[in-house]
Amino acid sequence: MGIEIRGLRSVDRAQWQVLWDGYNAFYGRSGPTALDPHITELTWGRFLDPREPMHALVADDGGRIVGIVHYLYHRSTTRAADICYLQDLFTVPAQRGQGIGRRLIAAVVEAARKAGSSRVYWQTKADNATARALYDRVAEHSGFIVYATEISAPGPS
Repeated sequence: MGIEIRGLRSVDRAQWQVLWDGYNAFYGRSGPTALDPHITELTWGRFLDPREPMHALVADDGGRIVGIVHYLYHRSTTRAADICYLQDLFTVPAQRGQGIGRRLIAAVVEAARKAGSSRVYWQTKADNATARALYDRVAEHSGFIVYATEISAPGPS
């Protein structure tokens, strides 16, 4: 049958969670630095809420989820059409190099095209050589460097 790229379903929760945990561990969010479970619950709910701009696709290999991708749409100050941010991409380590990541990216690009977006973009860590080898083949590196400032939630008044 082969690998099918499809939308996330509520019955996918347990399998998605395994890949989500693997993705977070890759970026240092495990053990004492693990992502707050509340954030995972909130994120999962957003994927299943049709009013949300967040979306998720999976790579399904005969009932086994072997890849996930999350993306969202937002406005831009430099374009009339919304743009699409591909936020998370992860495949099971044993199946890397088989084109799953490429197919997930292509599916996001197609979804963005259908949604009227004018651009899909994403980021990765500079030292993520495996991912960058794929990204260099399917997209153009824009040369931008990402900066971020964490903002803590306001305390009670």
